[in-house]
Formats: sequence, C-alpha cells, structure tokens
Amino acid sequence: MKRFLLRLFTGPILFCVLLSCSEEQNFDQFEDLTITPTVASSIFYLESDEETINNVPAGPFYYQTVNFDAFNEEFVAERLLEGTITYEIENTTSKTLQVVIEFLDAGGNVLDTELFNIDPNLPETYTREVTYGPTGKSLNILAATDGLRISGNNQSDTTSISTASEPKVILRSAAEFLFRLK
Repeated sequence: MKRFLLRLFTGPILFCVLLSCSEEQNFDQFEDLTITPTVASSIFYLESDEETINNVPAGPFYYQTVNFDAFNEEFVAERLLEGTITYEIENTTSKTLQVVIEFLDAGGNVLDTELFNIDPNLPETYTREVTYGPTGKSLNILAATDGLRISGNNQSDTTSISTASEPKVILRSAAEFLFRLK
C-alpha cells in the first residue's frame, strides 16, 4: 500500500516542483553590471635612526630608487579611475629633515615631486593625502610612473642628539586605486 501511495503522489509532486522553478533566466544583466574595485597597497617604508643621520656629513642620509610597475600593463593603466597616496611621517629625532619623492617614467624623467619639510621632535604622526583623478592631480602621473626616487636630507647639524629613547624618522606610504573593470 505504501508503494502504491508513493507512486501515486510522486508524479504529480515532481510535476508541480518543475513548474514552480521554471522562471525565464535573463543573462543580459551582465551588460548592465559595473565593476569598480578599490585596490590598496603599501608603496614604500623609510626608517632611519638619528645616529645614521649624524654619520652622514653631507648629502642624503637615505637615497633609493624603487621600481613601481603597478601600471605597466596598458589594460590596468587605461582602467584607472582615481587614486590616493597617503604618507605618514614620524620624527622623534632632533633633526630638521627634508624628504623628496620623485615619480619617474620609464626613461627616468621626473613626472611629479612630493616634498616634505619635516620638523624635529614631532609630537604626533603627520599625515598627507594626495589624490589623483577628477579631484586631484592628473591620472597620467600614476599611469606613466615606472619608479620612485626617494631621498632624505639632514637640514640640521650632525652633532645634536634627541632626548627620545630611540630617536628615528619613519616615512610610510600606502595607496588606494579605484579601477573600472567593466
């Protein structure tokens, strides 16, 4: 009897389930889809203690050129909508410092420069945000950047010593970029 009832009700129930789940699918929604992810990344980190700064009598205490090939692919550079680079500076040294960041193209030509005149013994972290895109600098700077040249110069003497327990200067940078993928 159980088998008979099972067979009797299985067919109509299966038929009702198939009818209730058969909605027409619209695969044209992809055309209306807009994808704009934000990509965040660290760019560089500079740290130097006061002793190192004092040991360099003339010229930069820090000098480095770093590769920045985030936009080397034309596909990526063409889809960049905007970007923000955030710089954070801490200086517990007794030194007045100057840090220069140059954005370089593939030929080594300077596209843009960020200049930081840093006071000694900063009581808190200094933050600067630089925007690129519709509300800031040209996106072409970022799209053409192939490298960064960073130099740190001591604008003070080479003998003064900070009273901080571990005097040093730290410069951090991070970026957020908004892309249009479709």
